[in-house]
Amino acid sequence: MHLSFQKIYYVITTVVGLFAILILGKAILIPIAFAFLIAFILLPAARKLESWGANEIVSTLLSILGLLLIIGGGIFLFSNQIIQLSENLTDFKVKILNVFAEATLFINKYIGFLPQLGKGELLDKIKNWLTESSGTLLSQTFSGTANTIFGVITALVFTFLILLYRKGLVRAFVSFYPRENREKAFNMFKSIQQVGQQYIFGMMVIILILGIVNSIGLWIIGIDNPFLFGFLAGILAIIPYAGTVIGAAIAVLYSFMTYDSIWMPITIAIFFWFVQFTESNFLSPRIVGGNLKVNVLTSILSIIIGASIWGIAGMILFLPFAAMLKVVCEEYEELKPIALLMGEHSSRTKDVNHTLLGKWFKKIQTWFS
Repeated sequence: MHLSFQKIYYVITTVVGLFAILILGKAILIPIAFAFLIAFILLPAARKLESWGANEIVSTLLSILGLLLIIGGGIFLFSNQIIQLSENLTDFKVKILNVFAEATLFINKYIGFLPQLGKGELLDKIKNWLTESSGTLLSQTFSGTANTIFGVITALVFTFLILLYRKGLVRAFVSFYPRENREKAFNMFKSIQQVGQQYIFGMMVIILILGIVNSIGLWIIGIDNPFLFGFLAGILAIIPYAGTVIGAAIAVLYSFMTYDSIWMPITIAIFFWFVQFTESNFLSPRIVGGNLKVNVLTSILSIIIGASIWGIAGMILFLPFAAMLKVVCEEYEELKPIALLMGEHSSRTKDVNHTLLGKWFKKIQTWFS
């Protein structure tokens, strides 16, 4: 086997350059990445509207408006529970401070890293520290909220432009290939779009199912605002692995601080563990399918790399783009080993066309066509 150091150098340089571009250009690349994923979802609706006689501008605007109405409806549906929860935040903060003070005094009793303080004196010091740092926290919160709103607006603008100029964009990308390979390139881009579309649609179905199951389970357990916590945990599931843990931790922490019984948070934790186990082993394989998923190693690496480069946005985006990258690698003979390394090879892996999602997706594509 001949080892080419020149090729290794080119590969390393390319990877380093790619990471530099992703880091330096994240302010514009993150909205574009979200825009492509949103455009994948809205594309069938835009095509259907165009088949009914609407021009490209009207069909694109109506598709985006429909998405905004759905999201706005969801926010309005949970607005009362959010307001009710915010009214309880003051009592919730007092309970957290008391628990923190008790834990600090207990640890300090055996370790002695603080001067001997009473509980009241320690609470006063914590409250003074929170008051002094509240200005910085408020400034950071305002800045983060402004950046989020700007990012959402930017992503919607890019979504509109991508849907409006999608035909020209595809022709431009295909034109980079030699004439004899353009048909193959077009099929590759079509496969990428379908994989991204099916992946996102599958995640939406899973989020809806998890939201309903979580809400019913929390309602039976008896926690306040079960539908808010249930759908919040379902939405956070879009962040692989970590999202489910965060969603469960929020409900467990709320129940621990609100209810006197220790069995409430324990029951909620066990319930979320059971839901996560069922989703990972039975729900996702049958809805999303093996060919739309990458293996656990690739998933974890994509999450870690995404978090280190783009933060929470990277944790959400890098996993679906890893699935799309696998499709690209499968189209090139030299890159097929990478596709094999990224893909799942377990006995439960199925072709997407034979999964439940594949059947649903075919029906949806038939209806929109």
